[in-house]
Amino acid sequence: MTQVVAAYLDHLAVERGTARNTLDSYARDLRRYAAHLERQGVTDFRRITEAEVTGFGAALREGDDEHPPLAASSAARALVAVRGLHRFAHVDGLTEDDPAREVRPPAAAKRLPKALPVDDVLRLLDMPAADGERPLRDRALLELLYSTGARISEAVGLDLGDIDRTERTVLLDGKGGKQRLVPIGRPAVEALEAYLVRSRPVLASRGRGTAALFLNARGTRLSRQSAWQVLKTNAERAGLSASVSPHTLRHSFATHLLEGGADVRVVQELLGHASVTTTQVYTLVTVNTLREIYATAHPRALG
Repeated sequence: MTQVVAAYLDHLAVERGTARNTLDSYARDLRRYAAHLERQGVTDFRRITEAEVTGFGAALREGDDEHPPLAASSAARALVAVRGLHRFAHVDGLTEDDPAREVRPPAAAKRLPKALPVDDVLRLLDMPAADGERPLRDRALLELLYSTGARISEAVGLDLGDIDRTERTVLLDGKGGKQRLVPIGRPAVEALEAYLVRSRPVLASRGRGTAALFLNARGTRLSRQSAWQVLKTNAERAGLSASVSPHTLRHSFATHLLEGGADVRVVQELLGHASVTTTQVYTLVTVNTLREIYATAHPRALG
């Protein structure tokens, strides 16, 4: 076992150029693997079976007499090291088969999307001034992002013809070239109208003509990075900088809809998710909110 591990780590360092920190982590993980096998009475590397590899994975999450339980991410890294070790040994002809081939690392726990409280969103949307070329554009952009749940890339990809102010809808180009028609709220429509009438013509005069909805100071299409900067700048002005990411308004859109009673499949369509499973992570957010309310309001909640 020691010789195989040494040969594998040498292979990673010399032939794969693996970073020193990664090598050190793998070495620790594989020492723990060797110790686990020894406790199971397995001393011949060639006789390791899938059951031993799976058992090691379980031991990582449950802990043992010498080690505390590992988080899913750390356990996954350790199993990646073990899988790599067995694959190397098999390819090099040291073993007849690869017992770790079908063993999968544990899935990382789903991280709940961060959503802003409604009051924080309203404060953010009120940050851009009500006049001026860029402030009018920025207000329209932020209103549209929250009103439609669009990704920033979808918003900056909009053309003038994608907005129907009469029907109050916007046509978004989502992932995989899939389009979706999404309703847009009246405040967003009003912000867009103010931008289209009083701001966009001035910005457009500086360029060479483009159908893009949102323009930069040169009269060309606003980039995703610039749109993200608009969000970041106004979030800082609103005192929300620590809570904001490029997807913040999209997360807030979904969470607030579900908290308001919207069906998860409707939200799935609005977000453009291919599977409802992707959307259901937002229901975890609303369940947490319900749990907090229950804990503070129900007389027997703490019993």
